[in-house]
Formats: sequence, structure tokens, C-alpha cells
Amino acid sequence: MPPFTDGGAEILEWMKGMRDDRPVWRDEHNRYFVFRYADVQAVFSDPARFSSNIGRLMPVFGAEKLSANLPWQDPPDHRRLRQLVSQAFTPKTVAGMRPRIGEVVGQLLADAPGDEFDFVEQLAYPLPVIVIAELLGISPGDRAFFRRCADRLLGIGAEKGESEQKVVEAIAEATKELDEYLLAEVRQRRAKGSTDDVLGALAAAELNGERLTDLQVATFAALLLNTGHITTTLLLGNTLLCLDDNPDAEARIRADRSLVPAALEEVVRRRPPFPRACRIATTDVEIAGEVIPADAFVMPSILSANHDERQFEKPEQFDIQRDPNRHFGFGHGIHFCLGAPLARLETEIALNRLMTEFTDLRISADPVFHPSEFYGVKEMTVSVRRA
Repeated sequence: MPPFTDGGAEILEWMKGMRDDRPVWRDEHNRYFVFRYADVQAVFSDPARFSSNIGRLMPVFGAEKLSANLPWQDPPDHRRLRQLVSQAFTPKTVAGMRPRIGEVVGQLLADAPGDEFDFVEQLAYPLPVIVIAELLGISPGDRAFFRRCADRLLGIGAEKGESEQKVVEAIAEATKELDEYLLAEVRQRRAKGSTDDVLGALAAAELNGERLTDLQVATFAALLLNTGHITTTLLLGNTLLCLDDNPDAEARIRADRSLVPAALEEVVRRRPPFPRACRIATTDVEIAGEVIPADAFVMPSILSANHDERQFEKPEQFDIQRDPNRHFGFGHGIHFCLGAPLARLETEIALNRLMTEFTDLRISADPVFHPSEFYGVKEMTVSVRRA
């Protein structure tokens, strides 16, 4: 499979050929990649045959930690866990962060050095970690620690052709220090009976007399911090990439800011931060004429599905008013991303503020892209003209 280091041009062309000729493809690690929209949707919609519980084949995590990893749960455990964590991470909580997100964006842009800077370093990377850390109630002084943890996670999968086993083992090692930190924070909340932040609210959440254990709370908090941080960082960078490639769309958005939400949905379709998902076949199952054996890894390609001509008219065209736009950029079905509203809110506020602060914003050097696992930029120099 081609890498993402060229920004995706080669892999998108390769995926188009796979959709046409080999809609299900087995790689050297015996993982089965699924490329067409309808087939990806079928995998996402059938947890009985395509399990999310990949931890059962890779017991590098303990049972208690696995039980709190929301993306790796199947029904009915998934529903119970999602109901518990949803009590703390509510739409009201997210919406209440709007003024603070605006303040953080404003301060980060005010601190930007001169008329040229690394957009990832200056805004896309620090914004989500500050917001999520504040939601969790984590000390601002520990942001550098969180950055180190996220850096480790962002480096996973950089080696071409790494097996799923190796990737999961790397995740376990990369998150160990963060888990220990958050576990201590949870115990502190329990001792004080504090519910003033999301971490405390998670510790107090209750369903039918059942609460999450300390380790389960810490595990979900780590998931929120890591995946929420990475998603928004990549989404912000991908937004600038799409607008830089499509100046007419940028001009329309500048003239009519009501187009921002729909434009961001098109960014998520065009450049989804997480290009694929992972499931395990629970039985022998046939997709597009290919028999996938039980216990095989199944990799639904979100990136390919979002570019499938069978679903989207002119999929390579960046259409900020595409309707309908039923992309898989935030997942699908029971595993639709719980943090999607926060990622959307942060990116919407940031884009509006960027257009207010800068009358011109251009990518001024070739971006450096993540090689695999994540679809987006590591470094991106921009030149700006302030309003």
C-alpha cells in the first residue's frame, strides 16, 4: 500500500484501482482491506460478524483496561459503557466550551511570530490539548507532558507494513505513562468527591448502581485526550490543505461564514484524519466475492469509501455544499465518534478566527505528512497577512 508522504495523491489513485478491480485485498499480514463504500458500511453496521473487540486477540492490555476502551467494545457492553461516559461528556459540556475555545484560539494566534510560522506548531497541535486538558481538569503545567505522550502515539505505525500486533503493542507502551498519571488524578477526585470537571464526573457516573472503576475512568480519559487531540490537530491542518488547494471555496467561505460547518464536513470526507478502522471477523464471511476467514483482521478503508464514485458524485472535487454528504470520517453506527462535536466546534471556531485575523493565509512550503496510520500534516509553514 502506498504511503501518505505525498499528501495522499498516490494512495488515492491506488485505492480507485482497488475499488474497481480488487474491492477486498489481503496484505502481507493477512489483513483484509475493504475499499468500497457499500462494503465498508456493511462492516460498520454488523458488529455480530465484524467485532470491534480486537483486544481479545491481542491480550497486551489487561481485561479491566480493555473493558473501558469504548472503540473496542461490542454490544451490549458498548451501549452500557457509552451510556456511562455520556453522562460526563455531554453536548452541554462541549457547547459550554465555546467561549474558552475562542479565547485559546485568539491567544495562540496573537502569539504567532511574524508573518510566517508553522501552523501545526502554533495552533493545530496546542489548541486541542489545551481544550481537552481543561475539560478533564488537568493542570496547565502538565501540557508539556501530554505533548510527549501524544508525540509517542503520533509516531506509531511509521514503519511501512507494521502488523496490527506491533501497532497495538506500541500503543500499549506509548500510553503507559499517561495511564499512570490519569489514574492518580482519578483517585484524587474520588478522595475529594469532586465532580467539577469531566474526570470527576466520569468517576461519579452511575448506571443501574454501577460505576466505572478508577482504571476504567483513567482509560477513557486517556482515549479522549489522545484521540480527541489527534483528530482535531489533523482536521485543522487538513482544512487549510483543502482551502489552499481550492481558493474559490475559501473566497466563498470568507464572504459567507454560514458555509463553514458544511465546508468542514467536506474536509472530513476529503481528508479523514483516521484513514481506516479495524474489525475482526467472528465467522467466515464473504464480501465482494472474497471469503474472509473467522478471526481475520478486517480493515474498512474510510479514506477509500469517502472517495467512492459509487456513493459520491465527483468525489475528488472539493464541494463545500455537497448534499448529502454521508461520509465515514467520524465513523458510523454505534461507533460514531463521541468526540466529533468537540472536534467540529474547535475547528469551526478556529477557521472563523483565522479568516477574521488574516486577510490572506497561504501554505508557503511543502508540508511534511505523516507516513501512515494518520492522514494529515506533521509540519506546515504558512504565510499570513494580518487584518
